[in-house]
Amino acid sequence: MRIAVLGTGMVGRAIAGRAAELGHQVVVGTRDVDATRDGEWGEWAADHPGITLAGHADATAEADLVVNATNGDGSLPALDAAGAENLAGKVLLDIANPLDFSQGFPPTLSVVNDDSLGERIQRAFPRTRVVKALNTLTADLMVHPRQLADGDHSVFVSGDDADAKRAVTELLTSFGHTDVIDLGDITTARGTEMLLPIWLRLYGRLGTALFNVKVVR
Repeated sequence: MRIAVLGTGMVGRAIAGRAAELGHQVVVGTRDVDATRDGEWGEWAADHPGITLAGHADATAEADLVVNATNGDGSLPALDAAGAENLAGKVLLDIANPLDFSQGFPPTLSVVNDDSLGERIQRAFPRTRVVKALNTLTADLMVHPRQLADGDHSVFVSGDDADAKRAVTELLTSFGHTDVIDLGDITTARGTEMLLPIWLRLYGRLGTALFNVKVVR
């Protein structure tokens, strides 16, 4: 599968590296290719020679699946740069959280209660099949869940399109996730995004990001 990952940070690199390891054709999208190459990208890219770097529009043009691994504030601008036509009809795995650091740490949520970043993306790109997932755990566990409790912990998917959720679930399963819970339509992304305040407090208390929740039933 041809996968475009928008975002060159820790999450974007984790998803891109794991997808390439599993045999997918991966291109990473960035706002400024030259600036990214001049930064910390070079060392990581040297260890991942099969992954290419491109502008957002070029990265998404031929993709089968697009991953939004940008930060919350940068999500809509990055997707706008990718272009509605390049995203039309495609599955968009949205991992971003609407974190607001304007008052310091821990951050608050800039979108909360009666809306979510996932919904805002879906409204902005109505022809794109948005699926919210993987935003409730750290990057390492997104792609290598068996680092913790043999992978026996829960992740969630939210979205309006059943086939898109199925495609994302298959990708998550290939990463090693064994408990993928379909919460329902894209409005259920409100719930997973609102897990971030407790996630941040747990991170502060535990002193590590290597933890996750398990839904016991």
